[in-house]
Amino acid sequence: MSSALERNDVPSKKKIFYPIENPLKQYLLKYDREMKLPLQYSDMLRFNLSTPLLDKNDKDTLWQTVYYDEGEMKELYPALKYIYSLMHASGRLDVMDHLSVSRIDYCSFGNSHPFRVRIINRLNDNYDHFYVKRADASRVYGLELEHILSPNRISYFTDDDTLIEEHIPGLPGDVFVNEYLDGVKFNQTRISKEFVKFNERCFVRLLGDMRSYNFVVDITPDIEGNQYRIRAIDFDQQSYEGKLRLYMPQYFKENNNLVFMGIDSINEKTMKQYQQEERSIISHRIKLGRYRLKDLYNASLTTELAPPEKTAALGKELADYHQNNLFLNITHMGKMVNSHIIVCMENKNL
Repeated sequence: MSSALERNDVPSKKKIFYPIENPLKQYLLKYDREMKLPLQYSDMLRFNLSTPLLDKNDKDTLWQTVYYDEGEMKELYPALKYIYSLMHASGRLDVMDHLSVSRIDYCSFGNSHPFRVRIINRLNDNYDHFYVKRADASRVYGLELEHILSPNRISYFTDDDTLIEEHIPGLPGDVFVNEYLDGVKFNQTRISKEFVKFNERCFVRLLGDMRSYNFVVDITPDIEGNQYRIRAIDFDQQSYEGKLRLYMPQYFKENNNLVFMGIDSINEKTMKQYQQEERSIISHRIKLGRYRLKDLYNASLTTELAPPEKTAALGKELADYHQNNLFLNITHMGKMVNSHIIVCMENKNL
């Protein structure tokens, strides 16, 4: 299994922003994702001071803690608290009187320029987070595919060009890859199994740029050893790029430690078994969510998700990979994703 991208096979540094058009908005309304929120992303930009946020080792996290004047805080903080209550208590503030906004961080790195809001329980100092981002059509499309096709449910809301995302808990993938792979052989095999399955999930639904810092690892102690679940946390590169390898986490150098451990832990026959297991599970999820998936597909057909030249380039690579000229005639990325899912589900030979 190859593990390195060519120098020109790298994700776009500056992604085109695609607004949410009416068909996708109607889909979001139908499934209770679109709602009127008490603030917009632009309101979060009114901070007047920022300081670098360092980790426990005094290393720059690429986040800035931002501060607002008193007047802005009186408007923003109650609105943020209400948004948190929408995500976790159906908007009931009466059961959340003991919660408050503890900190707001801003990241100028990447495409979505998110704000991370920390909500703290004043009774026990427990805290949680959520994110305020610019709503982008391909990102929202990725969130929906994750909700329907992956083992993970996703909580998020949109309001025009504002996106609210839940925090996905887990150990950051880059920390896990660099610090947690040394362990008993049994756990290494389970980690390798999960990485194969994660790689397959990303490939089937064309989720790109899953370098280690774009996913987290959920570790659950079990009767013998641990269970591992890799979860994507960044959906910015959902079906956007034209290079097929960008949809396979195994080819990113940031994931090399996982790849090499997998080569040592499992053989090719076992790897194909895990791939087929994951495709079978995805097929079952498609059957369960077929009406919702059909609605999403119809909405995606009239929503721009990627530049035409990237769609054409990906179609050529998929046609070569699957030995199927169907992909050569597809001009829209939404149809490309749908066709790729169908072909993967029909293909019994990995």
